[in-house]
Amino acid sequence: MDVMPLLLLVAGSAAIAAAGRRVPVPAPLLLVAVGLAVSYVPGVPDYTLDPHIVLPLLLPPLLHTAATDSSYLDLRAQLRPVALLSVGYVLFATFVVGCAAYLIVPGLPLTAALVLGAVVAPPDAVAATAVARRVGLPSRITTILQGESLVNDATAITAFRVALAAAVGEGATWVGGITEFLIAAIGGVGVGLVLMVPLHWLRTHVKEALLKNTLSLLIPFVAYAVAEQVHASGVLAVVVVALYLGHRAWEVDFATRLQEEAVWKMVAFVLESVVFALIGLQLPVVLKGLGEYEGADAAWYAVAVFLVVAVARFVWVYPATFLPRLSARVRAREGDLSWKGPFVIGWAGMRGVVSLAIAFSIPLTVHGGEPFPERNLILFLTFTTVIGTLVVQGVTLPPLIRLLKFPARDVQAETLAEANAQAQASRAAEQRLDDLLADERNALPAPLADRLRTVLERRRNAVWERLGQVNPVTGETVDDTYRRLSREMIGAEREVFVRLRDGRYIDDEMLRTLLRRLDLEEAAAYRETA
Repeated sequence: MDVMPLLLLVAGSAAIAAAGRRVPVPAPLLLVAVGLAVSYVPGVPDYTLDPHIVLPLLLPPLLHTAATDSSYLDLRAQLRPVALLSVGYVLFATFVVGCAAYLIVPGLPLTAALVLGAVVAPPDAVAATAVARRVGLPSRITTILQGESLVNDATAITAFRVALAAAVGEGATWVGGITEFLIAAIGGVGVGLVLMVPLHWLRTHVKEALLKNTLSLLIPFVAYAVAEQVHASGVLAVVVVALYLGHRAWEVDFATRLQEEAVWKMVAFVLESVVFALIGLQLPVVLKGLGEYEGADAAWYAVAVFLVVAVARFVWVYPATFLPRLSARVRAREGDLSWKGPFVIGWAGMRGVVSLAIAFSIPLTVHGGEPFPERNLILFLTFTTVIGTLVVQGVTLPPLIRLLKFPARDVQAETLAEANAQAQASRAAEQRLDDLLADERNALPAPLADRLRTVLERRRNAVWERLGQVNPVTGETVDDTYRRLSREMIGAEREVFVRLRDGRYIDDEMLRTLLRRLDLEEAAAYRETA
């Protein structure tokens, strides 16, 4: 097997994504654009999306990272809007887009049109999370978009299977479709509930660091595979397990958390980069089978389907947002709500690689050996819808948010809340230290006991110092200056250790031990505060 195309894809995607962090264009859009351009460079192989790879191998880790970074408590607080979008909207979009495509494209059977509707119905988890991180949406809107994108793939895949069964002549019915959806949803949640406790137990009881990281990487694939094996929703199983593990991550030791964070950041960066690059690279593959349609007709169909997809989201979002507020209980619980939030949610419905992967899973033939009706056109319309939403909505979303002038985060209030939380924790730690030192079994020399108190005091004061005045010369807070000086001191020590190794006064093994000690001290002194 030639692995060079895969290596080039990963390396090129990572390089472009890294460059995207230094330019005003969001990295996902840059990756798609470069993929489109590179797809026609002579010698570039056809990177055809294989649904047997994307769905079981790429989707689980991407869902896992998105879910563990989400908040179970916030999602529970926004359960109604998340459910209306992830289930209600997907089914609504499937029906509306399918009916519109049936009316727009001559000769397209209704069953095939509904297949197209199910394919393009779900906004993508990767796209929503990537754009939300870049534009800094208000927390409530971000929670709703993330929650929707975590669950809607399960709804869309089930709707696709039902529509596909009808299109290939397997006699699907509404009752059968609803039954299949309920089985998939309940089964997926059930598998997640069954797996989450033993998997968390393993995370907290396995002692070997390498095994812990291996287990962490395997968890989303295990949850997805087990659920799919029993014909349940692998998507929901992954999300349920990841939400539980993220919610209880504090029970895992600090070393595991640090290592897992680094590993999953790398995995998410690579996979997201590859996914968006793959979207752009599909253009030659999609156009190759479109010869039976004239360019103008295909372009008109693409624009029409894109407009239907964009408009249908607003048609659903506003009633789904404001009709429940006719209830006095809902209004009292949620407070005032302007039109701006629903507008951003309506405009943030970017589609992504899941839609393309589902489209490529459409079989070539139906029962009797006949070609699947207009399969190539469905692939083309899926591709143009994905590109259209990523480019049009992805490019305009940041300026739209700036134009709407959402209230900025109250950094001062957030820092004050953090300082109060740290103060309470520090008082508890100080009381615990006094209790321990009162026991003669825990006797420590005075300098070491004072060092414990100094570290505790430093941690307690660090947040309060961020509320104080800044240095008029450097613009730094006292905390910033402390960490910078600490880093400079550690850097000086590191240079001495390396010089001693080079002079053969210490060996490399001792150097690694000393450098690791400094790395841990630097991580503690120069910790991330955002």
